[in-house]
Amino acid sequence: MPAAGDDDFGGARHGESTGPDASGPVAFSVDLGAHEMTRRALVMDALGPDWDPVAVLRDEQAANDLLYSGLSEEQQRIHDELVAAGVLPERGDGRAAS
Repeated sequence: MPAAGDDDFGGARHGESTGPDASGPVAFSVDLGAHEMTRRALVMDALGPDWDPVAVLRDEQAANDLLYSGLSEEQQRIHDELVAAGVLPERGDGRAAS
């Protein structure tokens, strides 16, 4: 049977101190710098030595040009509204590729 003042888990009840350090918050800090460097190294390793970020961006641009090419009048109007609203980025003359 728990002693007076204890909860069912053997600790103090809410608001009761259990020792000299229990009166205030405890300073806590974590340095994630080493973890971040490890994460970046693993990402670069996964991308491999042949990864070409310029080619990736160029291919992405070509894919976007293809995606937004040949739009109907209605589709072009909606595209223009989305660009004006900032949902889609403005590119070139602000119109979808023909």
